[in-house]
Amino acid sequence: MKVSGFSFIRNAILYDYPIVEAINSILPICDEFVVAVGNSTDQTIDLIRNINSPKIRIIETVWDESLKEGGKVLADETNKAFAQLAQDSDWAFYIQGDEVVHEDYLPMIRENMQKHLKNSAVEGLLFKYLHFYGNYQYVGASRQWYRNEIRIIRNDKSIYSYRDAQGFRKEGNKKLKVKEIDAYIFHYGWVKNPIVQQKKIEESLSTAKQEETNPTYVAEATEFDYSSIDSLALFEGTHPKVIQPRIQKMNWEFKFDISKKQYKLKYKIAHWVENLTGWRIGEYKNYILMR
Repeated sequence: MKVSGFSFIRNAILYDYPIVEAINSILPICDEFVVAVGNSTDQTIDLIRNINSPKIRIIETVWDESLKEGGKVLADETNKAFAQLAQDSDWAFYIQGDEVVHEDYLPMIRENMQKHLKNSAVEGLLFKYLHFYGNYQYVGASRQWYRNEIRIIRNDKSIYSYRDAQGFRKEGNKKLKVKEIDAYIFHYGWVKNPIVQQKKIEESLSTAKQEETNPTYVAEATEFDYSSIDSLALFEGTHPKVIQPRIQKMNWEFKFDISKKQYKLKYKIAHWVENLTGWRIGEYKNYILMR
């Protein structure tokens, strides 16, 4: 079984993306890793080169600015990296520049790829998500955060990155048939110094993910206001080893009263139903879950 990792990045230093940690978190179970490094205004290319692994292959790209609306450029960059994977790879492990996998999950993830290797009906593997917010202590605890997404797919070029690169589809706009695995993606996209977070949002406003998966954006501010979030919970687990140095270097403070819930009425009702039944009303699922 051969596994290729892939990702894309631009201006990782300027906007403080943990792309090095993202790559290193899954590199142990990848035979190669392709990174599409976009035309940056900082030294992102050197940052990736300094990972200094023979597994890593860099392709330099230029972002198509005409595709920024709706985040299509993110899917375009994802597809550029995917297209360059070794033809003899069986699986493609995708990770974005603000996502990290805990080292404890790696053996189980590899076991699941091996388990489903010969079953061509399984087109991908579905991960659970933890969305960290404000700092490394809190996670999103409302319906605005997506709960699952595909991060491992067949090395099948009829598969392509969908919309704003949140997931994948197949030729004919078909959803992938996937198996869920008991592993989490640690999403750190909303853990940055508030000044950097504001700049990052302003730069990528037109490429942001769907509104329902994002906290409220407040324009024309010097710092991002983390307090506007509707609901958070305390994280009681352990962070991946690769992210620990970032935790130690955190240079801002954020505290939140987790008993505070700022839901609109319709979300209060939906949240009550979800807590009672486990059913998330109207949840968007860009996949077909196989049992």
